[in-house]
Amino acid sequence: MQHGNTGLAASVRSITADRATAFTILVGALGYFVDVFDLLLFSIVRVKSLKDLGVPAERMFSDGIFLINVQMAGLLLGGFAWGVIGDKYGRLSVLFGSILLYSLGNIANGFVHTVDQYAALRFLTGLGLAGELGVGVTLASELLPRTVRGLGTTFIAAVGVLGATAAALLSDVADWRTAYIIGGVMGLVLLVLRINVKESGLYRHLAEQQRNVKRGNILMFFRKWDLFRRYLAITFIGAPLWALVGMFFTFTPEFAKDFGMTDMPTAGSAVLYGYVGIAMGDLLSGIMSQLLRSRRKSIMISLLMLTCFVVLFCTLHPGSALAYYGLCLLLGIAAGYWAMFVQIGAEQFGTNLRATAATSVPNVARGLTIPITAAFQALTPLVGVTQGGLIVMGIVIALAFLGLLMLRETFSADLDYVEMH
Repeated sequence: MQHGNTGLAASVRSITADRATAFTILVGALGYFVDVFDLLLFSIVRVKSLKDLGVPAERMFSDGIFLINVQMAGLLLGGFAWGVIGDKYGRLSVLFGSILLYSLGNIANGFVHTVDQYAALRFLTGLGLAGELGVGVTLASELLPRTVRGLGTTFIAAVGVLGATAAALLSDVADWRTAYIIGGVMGLVLLVLRINVKESGLYRHLAEQQRNVKRGNILMFFRKWDLFRRYLAITFIGAPLWALVGMFFTFTPEFAKDFGMTDMPTAGSAVLYGYVGIAMGDLLSGIMSQLLRSRRKSIMISLLMLTCFVVLFCTLHPGSALAYYGLCLLLGIAAGYWAMFVQIGAEQFGTNLRATAATSVPNVARGLTIPITAAFQALTPLVGVTQGGLIVMGIVIALAFLGLLMLRETFSADLDYVEMH
């Protein structure tokens, strides 16, 4: 393990010195790009696709939430399944299996004719998408020197979230069915690139030299309080981003109507501006983490920014679509600590549980979209769309602060260890 090269320029040189490692990180970044493209595509084409399927206006909101929740349920189950596979059979097994499933699922999404078909395929696609980010970050964390591994994750996340931008731009020039098919084809092309991806040396050592150590035993998270506490805390930290996407971005038409806007913004453009902000925020939080030599301080700053911008969004009531998109950009920047969130998830656990944790935690956080949108839907008739969103987001951000306080700093922690059962 290297301990020097703390300057940003030296850190970048350290990452690119090993071509096989650099290629693995690049492919991981492209994989996450396709992941986010496919994952956010439904939020972007929700209205167009449901109208095309004949869903009446009065069911647009409820059917939209139903389909998001079905997709998130797939992500939740897939996160655990792919994580266990990654710890038992290797990180590369997940990279190949997950992308094949979600690529075929997305292509099939382009041929649905009923909401039930749509729901079944969003579930299968979510199941496949669940393995992409966590195992990519696990590989980056285990292949890179400890002082620069956060920059590898930052690169993966910053490139990846631009997939939402690509999805939003594509939806403006192609119909929703074509957009799904293109996303699936991109995944299949990426599958070919993964032939030369490098396996983690830490995992190979564990599998070959420590065969008595249980790998991917998901029950350990529930049998040992310390493991469960860490797992729960990390999940809370990741929830605000998906509350933001699941409420403020996806239901842009409903928020705009509640604001009394006449220049109506669209969900697709809100996702576009929001994810440009998230990409910027991922870079910002990664660089802050490197300069401050702290994951916790970087995320703390992002959460404080997010608190301010959420209050601003819910009280300013923008008068134009451009002002609305500007607020989405600011919200995205503040919530763009996803890279550091996933990095902490990988760093908090030993090699025998690392893929399980790093793959499942982001998807549990995504899966929290289900209770978040359910609470939002329940509060809306009582207090309105804006106040309902503000209340739910306030609770989610408070839990994120609590989770952050429960974790140790892992910026330069040694990852060559196992969790004993």
